[in-house]
Amino acid sequence: MWRRTAAKRMNAKLQQIKQELRPRMHAPKAATGKWLKQVVTGYYRYHAVPGNLCALTRFRWRVGQLWWQALRRRTQRRKLTWTQLVPSLDNWIPRARAVHPYPNARFDARIQRKSRMR
Repeated sequence: MWRRTAAKRMNAKLQQIKQELRPRMHAPKAATGKWLKQVVTGYYRYHAVPGNLCALTRFRWRVGQLWWQALRRRTQRRKLTWTQLVPSLDNWIPRARAVHPYPNARFDARIQRKSRMR
């Protein structure tokens, strides 16, 4: 049986982002940052459950690394340092936070009082 683990899904998404950053390499930082914010926010909306925040933080960090690598390839002169990029990361890429409640809270909200199965 073929199964795709969470790590493989995250790596696949990171590869898609890396492929898309290549044509956007010389685009303005603001335009690329806005696009990355949309991508990361969408990823968080699907995967941001309590207990998964460590993996989401790792995803944010890897997206920042990919963007940094793309920005460093823009020129042969003065390379962009990580400390110069951190303010842009804080501006454009949101930090990970749990969007969905714990599963028992979702279950309690859906079934109130009596279940018809009792």
